[in-house]
Amino acid sequence: MIKKLLIANRGEIACRIMRTARAMGIATVAVYSDADAKALHVRSADEAVHIGPSPAAESYLVGEKIIAAAKSTGADAIHPGYGFLSENAGFARDVIDAGLIWVGPKPESIEAMGLKDAAKARMIAAGVPVTPGYLGEDQSLERLSKEADMIGYPVLIKAVAGGGGKGMRKVDDPKDFASSLESCQREARASFGNDEVLLEKWITSPRHIEVQVFGDSHGNVVHLFERDCSLQRRHQKVIEEAPAPGMDEETREAICAAAVRAAKAVDYEGAGTIEFIADASEGLRADRIFFMEMNTRLQVEHPVTEEITGVDLVEWQLRVASGESIPLKQEELSINGWAIEARLYAEDPAKGFLPSPGPVDEVFDPPEGRLEWSVESGDSVTAFYDPMIAKAIFHDDSRELARQGLLRTLNNLVVFPITTNKAFLYECLDLKEFVAGDLDTGLIARHEETLVASHPPSRDVVVSAASRFRHDWLDWSGIDWNDRAFREGTFGFRLNASPKSSVTLYSGAETYSAKAETFAGKAPADHLNPDTIVVTERGRGHLFTSQPQRGTGHHHAHDGDIIAPMPGKVITVDVADGDTVTAGQRLMVLEAMKMEHALTAPFDGTVSGLAVSAGSQVQVDAVLAIVEPKEE
Repeated sequence: MIKKLLIANRGEIACRIMRTARAMGIATVAVYSDADAKALHVRSADEAVHIGPSPAAESYLVGEKIIAAAKSTGADAIHPGYGFLSENAGFARDVIDAGLIWVGPKPESIEAMGLKDAAKARMIAAGVPVTPGYLGEDQSLERLSKEADMIGYPVLIKAVAGGGGKGMRKVDDPKDFASSLESCQREARASFGNDEVLLEKWITSPRHIEVQVFGDSHGNVVHLFERDCSLQRRHQKVIEEAPAPGMDEETREAICAAAVRAAKAVDYEGAGTIEFIADASEGLRADRIFFMEMNTRLQVEHPVTEEITGVDLVEWQLRVASGESIPLKQEELSINGWAIEARLYAEDPAKGFLPSPGPVDEVFDPPEGRLEWSVESGDSVTAFYDPMIAKAIFHDDSRELARQGLLRTLNNLVVFPITTNKAFLYECLDLKEFVAGDLDTGLIARHEETLVASHPPSRDVVVSAASRFRHDWLDWSGIDWNDRAFREGTFGFRLNASPKSSVTLYSGAETYSAKAETFAGKAPADHLNPDTIVVTERGRGHLFTSQPQRGTGHHHAHDGDIIAPMPGKVITVDVADGDTVTAGQRLMVLEAMKMEHALTAPFDGTVSGLAVSAGSQVQVDAVLAIVEPKEE
């Protein structure tokens, strides 16, 4: 059995792996970059090794540094987590050649499934159904455009080395094909070092169904049933659940059997996921479910499978990597209840889901549900990596009970002061289509405007905040939370003064006055300090203070100022000073947190004051250029 494990990752997955390792009596080693020197995963490990500067290309993606860290600390195994080097066959081979245990599939299996075109060819040979498309070696624009025309629009461009939603573009119109291809290839080159693509027919009513598989070195392969990951935004998973709504036993048996065949075709060991796309226009049917790709690693959404099967997949990984057989046979595995997961990101849905890095002063855990955190109170979210800060999972006897439980979990969860997508997640879970299990990968896009809409605090929210404010009338440290007068709102005793039960509150630029009716209130509320409280309604946190808030200090930009919405790197500039532009025209592309963000002209006009070029590093709120409005 492994004695000391180095986790070649960061964030919540590193913390998740450490938790199981600790329970198994395995010592842990963390690695960290400059930006992560004080991160939760570093504090959670038995030992930690610095591996370089903040950019992942100089730290978490440098295999030599990670192997050296394992050697220097006496670790005998490396777990890659997901992302970074987890599906890098060369790194897996280097780990093994260094005499260390690789907690993952054999390098040959990673290679066999790593390039999507070769993997699809292998699946065809194994009798696994695949989506119609183009897998050819000719990567010229002319050939790819011609193949797209033959497949028929809409088509999906996918990086052959891609994953995690990176390097994917849906193209609806032939005139957009060239620019979409360019963007896809650039993102693929930056993320995977390989800009080759394949084309697939876009399925009109697609469901994303995936099957968890597990193999060992003794020739055993089992499946742990399916997950549904259809709620996506721009190919990034948002909500995942297990099992899949509407999946009958006949279809489940067919898709899970196909997944096992796929794993056996590459002599698979360890945890892996076979992803399928289902044409759900007539419900889930075995003859309308097609192989997309295999992820040769642990998935972000693995907790929902753990919840319905009672299996610790990380423990299985460590045992199988140590040479043991899979702990359970296929007939010993069964589905128990329902589990749903939501991914919590430090991002602002109201501003196009722009990342919102910064300090995390307070984290309040909800009283129920499973939370996988990457931050604690006093931490910060860096702009260098993916902005996911937690996963919230709820398991119960039925889908509706699990959904209601996850809604409660989100409503009682507070992260302050950074902006998160919590309210967006709540609204997704409460969509009538989601409630009914009527899912497809375009559901969020069709409702996005409603899902991201902001709402002022309701009367219940204001009353809840008023009921819990005490700063002007009581000594904060001496509150008797069970006092009858306190619970009834008659808490405003002052010397020689009458009790006071109405409160004036401030939220942003707004002022509210309310009677503090009861202690309990009607919405979850958490004190951040004696002067500040946050009250949550439908996942949306409303911040109130007892004193008027001063200005934020942010300048008011000229209407034509092109402002950096976050710290990042300018990767391309499409215009020059003096260029005439039209409303919506792309001016430049900013890269931050592993994602590209196009900045566009707000109206017709002329570019002036261009202050950046490709490669420029910029800070949030920096003026990058100015668009002077077109003269009437």
